[in-house]
Amino acid sequence: MATAVYRAIPAAFRVAMHGQAAAVVSTAGLGVTSVARHLLEVHPESDPWVVRQLREAARDSLRSGAPEAARRCLARALREPPALDERADVLFELGCSALLTEPATTVNHLRAALDEPVLAPALREMIVYRLAQALGHSDRMAEAAETVAEAAREATDARTRLHMQAEQFMWNAFRADEPDSPARSRRLARLAEHLTGRSLAERYILGLRAWDAMVRGESAETALHYAREALGDGMSWTDDQWGFEVPVLVALTFMYCDQPGQAEELFNAGIAECERKGWRGAHLSFGFTLLGYIRYRRGRLDEAETLVRAGLRIADRVGRNVPAQYFAIGILIEILLARGRTSDAHDVAVKYGYGDVVPSAVVYPDSQTVHSELLLALGRRREAEYELARVGLRLEPRGMRNPAWCPWRLHLARATDNPEHAAALAAEALEMARRFGTQSAIGQALHTTASITENAAERLRLLADAVAHLERSPAGYDLASALVDHGVALRRAGLRQEAGEQLHRGLEGAVQCGADALAVRAREELDAAGLWPLQLRSDDTGLLTTQERQVAEWAVAGRSDDSMAEELGVGLPVVTRLMSDIYRKVGSDRGGLERMIRRQSLPPSR
Repeated sequence: MATAVYRAIPAAFRVAMHGQAAAVVSTAGLGVTSVARHLLEVHPESDPWVVRQLREAARDSLRSGAPEAARRCLARALREPPALDERADVLFELGCSALLTEPATTVNHLRAALDEPVLAPALREMIVYRLAQALGHSDRMAEAAETVAEAAREATDARTRLHMQAEQFMWNAFRADEPDSPARSRRLARLAEHLTGRSLAERYILGLRAWDAMVRGESAETALHYAREALGDGMSWTDDQWGFEVPVLVALTFMYCDQPGQAEELFNAGIAECERKGWRGAHLSFGFTLLGYIRYRRGRLDEAETLVRAGLRIADRVGRNVPAQYFAIGILIEILLARGRTSDAHDVAVKYGYGDVVPSAVVYPDSQTVHSELLLALGRRREAEYELARVGLRLEPRGMRNPAWCPWRLHLARATDNPEHAAALAAEALEMARRFGTQSAIGQALHTTASITENAAERLRLLADAVAHLERSPAGYDLASALVDHGVALRRAGLRQEAGEQLHRGLEGAVQCGADALAVRAREELDAAGLWPLQLRSDDTGLLTTQERQVAEWAVAGRSDDSMAEELGVGLPVVTRLMSDIYRKVGSDRGGLERMIRRQSLPPSR
């Protein structure tokens, strides 16, 4: 009935009534959102009061998580139009309202704002920062880097210059076509040496230094040092002046340094912060996708797939062939391959044309090699070998050599038909993994080296060594895979009892991870050895048992494995497996165990 009455009012008279209603609602103190609902219906008349009300209503809408409503208010304010000295502000706010969901649209509004004749220096800085962010999320990394580089050259204020330099370091780090990556890394290292982390700008540069140290394969301790300095007492994902990119890189640095539990904490906090502010665009997509990637690295494949699919749904709404989308596609394919669902992974790649999108203008995590992994799984070795060689040609001149981040050498070693070339690649990757120093990176390199080794005795030794390293890491899926391969090698060597033990442990790990194809393979190998699988443990990966809690406390106190075995009255292998379960559950190697035990307050299960 109300709609019928409303439509029956003559159009011109109805517009006038909306104008009167806006004044009455404002006088009654019912809030700018209610006022704006009427102002959206009136004709533009160059009224400054209307512009102020619409801008305030847009700010309220953004705070309450309604960017579409904010965009409508600001677009209407622009048509009023605003005064000349206010127009740049309105264009800036209009661009920011579309940043999360339509970064390409944001670029147009912000470029228009920069062209305004009246522009305050502080506003110019904010426009340049947001413009670079919008360009970056539209897969225009070179433009983003050049935009902030020009602003840094022109800046007269030291704080503004440091801000723009930090942004320039970041966008150049993401570019696949950066002209001199090693020189940037050297400049960044020199700058970070003199920073104390007192200001937010300094902490962001320290965060970029942590990421750069990680991708270049410096020691994990160096990367963690800078990551902790950058983190301080926390980094906001929704800061108006700094954005979420560097906090994400800091969190991922912890993950690649075998401390995914802390990375997960940071991502959970960041996602919650985005949701509190109603952010539903690329930022939230990256949050879900990369949280899923962390779960994948911990060996929780089912949870990982759910999270990445959620991230991909959001990215699909942002646009095609943007970073948020192909991050999600690549990581989803990687998870599906780990679960043994090769046809599903192929369907995803075909649907999105993934092979045509990657490599693109951006350098991103070890999903660089995902399409090659898919080709290998499909038996297309030559194509995989060609793509992996291209990845190496792209990353090697940039000094990005960490196999924990991009294991292209390890995949190429498995893809090539040349045994000598494969051995050389695997040896290089193993050396770099040892230099980086994480247990998971060393274990993965040893596992690949074993897979291309023809000598049976040497393969057994390498696999045993790989298992020993992976047991000291939180990488659940990689451990399960190495255990199954070790069991297979032991069975072929005629060591039936030892093979059964490793195969059972691998089966148990595969089931806990959700790696269905690996679990099927382990059962088939147990059957081939004439062994029945033992009762699998019912394991909640989020809880420590009472015994695990005690052992973890002893480890934090500095007790050796031998002394813990003596205290428990068990053999050393039992303590090794207890510690392995602890690392997997809390998401950390021994170096980060104390913090996770103290901070997470994991309750012991009965």
